[in-house]
Amino acid sequence: MLENVLPANADTLLVISGMGNFQYQARGLTQTLSVIPQAADLERSVNGVLLNLGNPIFRKYRSKITCTDVDAPPLDGIWPGMVVTVQCAINLCYPTGNPGSPFRSEVSGSSYTQGSFTFYRPVLEMMIQPFSENFEEWKGDIGWSLDLEEV
Repeated sequence: MLENVLPANADTLLVISGMGNFQYQARGLTQTLSVIPQAADLERSVNGVLLNLGNPIFRKYRSKITCTDVDAPPLDGIWPGMVVTVQCAINLCYPTGNPGSPFRSEVSGSSYTQGSFTFYRPVLEMMIQPFSENFEEWKGDIGWSLDLEEV
């Protein structure tokens, strides 16, 4: 199996293009992926059946990346509204052989099959949302978080 195997000469699975040189060791990195609120417009019919009236063009993701390490990514000069390409650390999966899958581009070499499912790390064009950085003096830890939303 090839899941979560670091690419050659890489210190992390996460790659963000458009933020300068984003090469550093990311220990303790966490990435969440969730759908944007506009992906669903849930309403009940007169018969009480729950329906999604949301437009499929809103089927997009948001992500939160957090990390505590000895360094942070190059956040100086990065502002909300900037668009970056994210090669996600997190996996998505779909039933193997499902027509039209995967629904997003995949990070080259990240795809693997386990049982009847194919897993892959998606590549997403995302807009930077609020981010923060903190420093804990006693431990010498630098923490940071970055919110992103698919364009």
